[in-house]
Amino acid sequence: MKAMVLFSPGPVEGEPLQEAELPLPTPGPREIRLRVRTCGICHTDLHTVEGDLPLPKLPVVPGHQVVGVVDAVGEEVTRFAPGQRVGVPWLYSACGVCEFCRSGRENLCRQARFTGLHVDGGYAEAMVVPEAFAYPLPEGLSDAEAAPLLCAGIIGYRALRLSEVRPGERLGMWGFGASAHLTLQVARHLGCEVFVFTRSEEHRHLARELGAVWAGTAQDDPPAPVHAGIIFAPAGWLVREALRVLERGGTLALAGVTMTPIPELDYDRYLYWERTVRSVANFTRQDAEEFLRLAAEIPVRPTVQTFPLDAANGALRALKEGKITGAGVLIVAQ
Repeated sequence: MKAMVLFSPGPVEGEPLQEAELPLPTPGPREIRLRVRTCGICHTDLHTVEGDLPLPKLPVVPGHQVVGVVDAVGEEVTRFAPGQRVGVPWLYSACGVCEFCRSGRENLCRQARFTGLHVDGGYAEAMVVPEAFAYPLPEGLSDAEAAPLLCAGIIGYRALRLSEVRPGERLGMWGFGASAHLTLQVARHLGCEVFVFTRSEEHRHLARELGAVWAGTAQDDPPAPVHAGIIFAPAGWLVREALRVLERGGTLALAGVTMTPIPELDYDRYLYWERTVRSVANFTRQDAEEFLRLAAEIPVRPTVQTFPLDAANGALRALKEGKITGAGVLIVAQ
């Protein structure tokens, strides 16, 4: 099968992903194999390819927003059958027995494995996954539209919950890429007013089209303080800018898997009055199930820009340069 493989990390400008022919994987017990149709591209892929994250496996096939059709199943599989369309997200497996798994926090499991990092992901024509960590997908969305739901959508949903924003309150969003443009749709469904902070005029335009009541840059003053906020961009300096406009008692959720250093913060100006800053680490299967169900009900409509599989390096470079409006998606098979 054809795959885009990372043998050694490096700046995406140097095209570190290489096209290769790999053996077709065989599903083991309680695993399914899917023929990949599309795979969303994510900032986590970029961090993987450029070596910003520790890499437990090399070579590795990135990609963790995978849409495909089941074509083979291992022994004891009961949830899926050949021909079904399924999605595979970031969380590939968890141990199920540690204190975090037993308390409903499998996203914190120390033995968790992640798609496209610990195991080969969706930048390939096929992959295998434990059936317990794959999901049926909402009808009415194309394969390209469904892909961003599987990380951008789910992690945005978890970040929205952890921000503790309530219906009718003002929510701030810093960075407006794949995750933010989906999260905005959920926040509007919940009755929140959304303020978007992004340097791109194209992204501000999309935010307004999707229902943001205001859009500006991080240095601008919004019409009013926000009750809660989410930072999607991996830029630590945004923390201070977000806290600058966060209302007393508000929570700021940091949705990125990594972030540049956060500047020193003046306690009285930025943190006092019971403001909270919290990171968002991965997500649980419950988050995935809840979000996919909600996305079908709203319905959430992703804005996508597509690329062929062999253009994965260029797609990641476009992502890095902020040139993708909405979500980028690799088309692996028609």
